[in-house]
Amino acid sequence: MTPLWLAHHFPDEYERCVRFGRTRVCRRCLVLYPLAFVIMVVGLGSGFGTGPLGAGALVALPLPAVIEFLLEQLRVLRYNPLRQVAVTIPLAVGLGFGFARYLSHPADPVFWAVVATYAGVCASALLWRWHRQ
Repeated sequence: MTPLWLAHHFPDEYERCVRFGRTRVCRRCLVLYPLAFVIMVVGLGSGFGTGPLGAGALVALPLPAVIEFLLEQLRVLRYNPLRQVAVTIPLAVGLGFGFARYLSHPADPVFWAVVATYAGVCASALLWRWHRQ
């Protein structure tokens, strides 16, 4: 196995990773986490992340990535790195505002409703695909 850093993909999905020397880094994680943490800081500093617009961003901005994930699991779409990055950017912004909401109020119902809903939908699609193989 190639050494992994922020890569949770098996060899059959290495096209989803970027190589840095011998190390593979998940392309989505490489975009998602740095941008989400920057947005979190901005959201906390400005108060935007904890207000109603931040809640709207948390709900709406992850939708393209969730839809893309579902369509890939249902075999409607094939993996495309440019599309993945394009849907990950709004996901990161929404997640960053979600992190800001969570840090301001760990029991925030909007944060937890979005996490539970989107995670449940994506996990269901993944389980469906594994069951169909």
